[in-house]
Amino acid sequence: MVMDEAIREYGFDCKVRKLSPKTIDNYEKQLKYLQRFLLSEFQIQNVEDVRKIHIKRFLALMDDRGRKPRYINDLLKVFKTFFTYMDKEGYIGGTPTASIKNMKMPKVKILSFSNKEVRALLEYYNGKDFLSVRNRTMLALFFDTGMRLSEVIMMEASQIHEDYILVHGKGAKERLVPVSPYLAKSLMQFQIVRNYHFEGYKLPERYLFVSRTGKKLTPEAITKFLKKAAKEVGVNKQIRVSPHTCRHTFAHMQLKNGLDLYSLSRVMGHENVAITQRYLDGLEDREVVEAAIKTGVLAHL
Repeated sequence: MVMDEAIREYGFDCKVRKLSPKTIDNYEKQLKYLQRFLLSEFQIQNVEDVRKIHIKRFLALMDDRGRKPRYINDLLKVFKTFFTYMDKEGYIGGTPTASIKNMKMPKVKILSFSNKEVRALLEYYNGKDFLSVRNRTMLALFFDTGMRLSEVIMMEASQIHEDYILVHGKGAKERLVPVSPYLAKSLMQFQIVRNYHFEGYKLPERYLFVSRTGKKLTPEAITKFLKKAAKEVGVNKQIRVSPHTCRHTFAHMQLKNGLDLYSLSRVMGHENVAITQRYLDGLEDREVVEAAIKTGVLAHL
C-alpha cells in the first residue's frame, strides 16, 4: 500500500475513534513529514518497505536539527500507532517501530503558582459585576479541578452536579472531577449573576462561560484576564502565566496534599500515569516528604 493511501485510511480510523479534528490533522502532518523523508532519502513509496533503520534515521535527523526530545518522542508515538494499525490490518508483517525506544527526557522543573499567589489571584476579581464574578469563578474552576482550557470554554451548565462536574475531555472521553464547597458556591453565584445579566435576552451560545455580550470565549480572552490579574498581584515573573499553569498548580497541590498519582491521572484526564508523573519533577524533596507523612501507613492503622 502506498503511503498516501495508508495515511488517508489511518486518518479515517482516527475519525471513527472520535479523535479531535485538530489531533487528526496533527497526526497526518507528522506522517506526511515522514513520508517526504522516506521518498527523498530512500525512494520508499510503500508502507510495507519501511524498516526500523529508516525511522531511526528520520528521528536522528530531527535530533541533528535541534528538535527537543519531547517533540521527537511525540513523533515516534504517532509512528508507533500508525504502523501498529497497519500491522493489525494486515498491510505489513510486524511493526518497524516496535523496538525503537523514546529519547531520554531531561528533567524540567514545572513552576507553578504558590498558595499565596493562588489566593491573591482569586481575590483580585472581587467585584459583584458579571465579568468579575465570571473571571473569579473560572479561576476557581482551573485551580480546583485542573480542567483544561478547552474543557472550560466548552463547558455547559448541565455538566455541573452536586459534588462533581462531568467533563467532556480529549478524544470524546468523559471523566468526573470533584467540586469543593468553595467551587460549588462560586458556580452557584456566577449562574445567578449570569441569569440576571442576560435577563430578557436569548443567549446565542449554550456555553456556561461567555463574553459580556454573550459570545463564546476565546483562549486569548481568558489568558488576557489571567495575565492582567497576575501582573497586578505581583506573581513571580519566572512563572509562565497561563491557564495551563493553573492546571500544573492543581496537580502539584494535589500531590503535596497526598493524592496518589493514579487518582490524579484520572481526574486530569491523562492517557496514562507516565504523563502525570512529570508533575512529580516540579516538587521539592521536602514537599514529597510532607505529602508522604500525611499518608503514612502506621499513622492510619
